[in-house]
Amino acid sequence: MFSTLSIVLPIFALILAGYLSRRLNLLGAGAATELNRFVIYLALPALLFDIMARVSWSQLDQPGFIAAFGLGAGLLYLLTVIVRVRGGRPVADASIDGIAAAYANTGYIGFPLCLIVFGRASLAAVTIATIITVCVLFALAIVVIESSLQRGGGLRMLGKVGFSLLRNPLLMAPLLGALWAAMGWSLPASADTFFKMLGGAASPCALVGLGLFLAQKRTPDKHHQRDAAPAWLVGIKLILQPALTWFLACRVFAVPTVLAHVAILLAALPTGTGPFMLAEFYRREAGPTSRAILWSTLGSLVTLALLLAHLGPSAAAG
Repeated sequence: MFSTLSIVLPIFALILAGYLSRRLNLLGAGAATELNRFVIYLALPALLFDIMARVSWSQLDQPGFIAAFGLGAGLLYLLTVIVRVRGGRPVADASIDGIAAAYANTGYIGFPLCLIVFGRASLAAVTIATIITVCVLFALAIVVIESSLQRGGGLRMLGKVGFSLLRNPLLMAPLLGALWAAMGWSLPASADTFFKMLGGAASPCALVGLGLFLAQKRTPDKHHQRDAAPAWLVGIKLILQPALTWFLACRVFAVPTVLAHVAILLAALPTGTGPFMLAEFYRREAGPTSRAILWSTLGSLVTLALLLAHLGPSAAAG
């Protein structure tokens, strides 16, 4: 419990720093938008490129783990999108809800938590989960959003979608990184430092931006006031996703015990800031997403502690 608290506490501190900065008028009304633009166009693409540029096939050679974690996230994303669209939600907003329900905070919480609980041997699996979450799931959500926003039909619409995707830094950065890795190139020392420094700003700036957004005064919207989406998005994220991942890892793909436990723990992590940044990027309603991130992070203090106690001996290192 204390290990979990010590890892999650800085997240709240960064959100609070952004919240107070806006409430005390240290940062202006446009700070949230501008900070998120920095994250989306510079910091996060640098992080995504850096992750993919370092990937080797040996790191990715965990088919059971990939299937269990990836399918768990992907199926819940699709289920959430379908339910929200059937409930009258626009497809673009439903896609953001879907990613909020399945986007585990593997980068900011997953690495330190698994290092404490399972040791360094687990970090390759955490890297795989991060790629699935930050690159593959993110790309899927972007494709769905772009497809829903483009008007027209047939080849014309496909051309518009393709052109929009090519201009999207959140999709092109990991693709270019994967191409770099496939060519077998290594990053020069200066470039390595550049990507590390710029990519390292993504998570803290996104969290401060979230705090700034939460502090903004907004005119209440009756539709969103009645929308209980944040509560059940949190339920999907903290309860249903780890349960589905457990079923896939232990009952379907027979993943080795420790790797299965790593997959389950990562699936149980709270929602990361990616969905919020996506909502801001496409100028969609970000209120439900921001609340889902905050509530899931708070709720994970309890659910992660219970899960770690349930996992037993393999989690005893924490």
